[in-house]
Amino acid sequence: MIPLVYFVLPTLGSYVILSIFFLRRPHLLHTPWAPGFSIRLAAHRGGSGERLENTMEAIENSMAQRADLLEFDCQLTRDGVVVVSHDKNLSRQSGLNKDINTLDFAQLPLYKEELEIYFSPGHFAHGSDRHMISLEDVFQKFPRTPMCLEIKEKNEELIHKVANMARRFNRNEITIWTSEKNSIMKRCKAANPEMPTAFTIWRSFWILLLYYLGLLPFVSIPEKFFFCFLPTIINRTYFPFSCGWMNKLSATVTKWAIMRKSLIQYLQDRGVQVLFWCLNEESDFEVAFSLGANGVMTDYPTALRHYLDKQEQRDSASSV
Repeated sequence: MIPLVYFVLPTLGSYVILSIFFLRRPHLLHTPWAPGFSIRLAAHRGGSGERLENTMEAIENSMAQRADLLEFDCQLTRDGVVVVSHDKNLSRQSGLNKDINTLDFAQLPLYKEELEIYFSPGHFAHGSDRHMISLEDVFQKFPRTPMCLEIKEKNEELIHKVANMARRFNRNEITIWTSEKNSIMKRCKAANPEMPTAFTIWRSFWILLLYYLGLLPFVSIPEKFFFCFLPTIINRTYFPFSCGWMNKLSATVTKWAIMRKSLIQYLQDRGVQVLFWCLNEESDFEVAFSLGANGVMTDYPTALRHYLDKQEQRDSASSV
């Protein structure tokens, strides 16, 4: 027993020391990816708090606030048009209880005159533009604007159309694959491996586990973006579970696991940009950036721009 202890303790101690050493000096094992663009202000659903979500009017409003990234979900119509839409079914958005894939693009209905903002319950967005838009129209109008595109279903036609469209518009490097599921992400990467990827839910859990086990310095990280919800918005603007106690438990556990400056800094040192979503209040902006996040995804691009400009003025004043 004693000889075993003499062997295990030095081995464990050496492992801990090496892990801490390389966590603080990731460049010794890995060459960090140099991002082609940086993200401070990301507009959720094109900026769905200030104009109707996923409309050209919302996007133009976000771009007027100098958005660094536009976030969309993609769906496919019956006649093969890639549509920018969060929902597959049109009930919430337009009142028509039909799926997008059962209609041609020309048959898509107008959005309702007002839509509740998902991450600001009880608040509604309005706008003069109520038309659904195609991804191709967005690419044409904003050819050099970075965008992240979420694919929710294993739809090979949709995935390949998005992949080919990114190639055709010469925007592989500024179009990000996102999906919650590993199985979908594998198909996305196979369709266009030149497009950078974000962490799936499972990969996020896996990376967190490796970090706390001290193994993260010794594994590759192919993803370039970590889009993560801010745990403090659970029970306030985000309700992932129907049971109240599950939301409370989720908030406590994820706050302990995710809100670590050292973890965020390490990912950034490996070339991963970290963004928290979906934040719509200044106090949440403050928490995210105090943790060292690269940026924030919001429904209110004007509010976030105001916050960023105010912080920049403060930093400039303090440096004088």
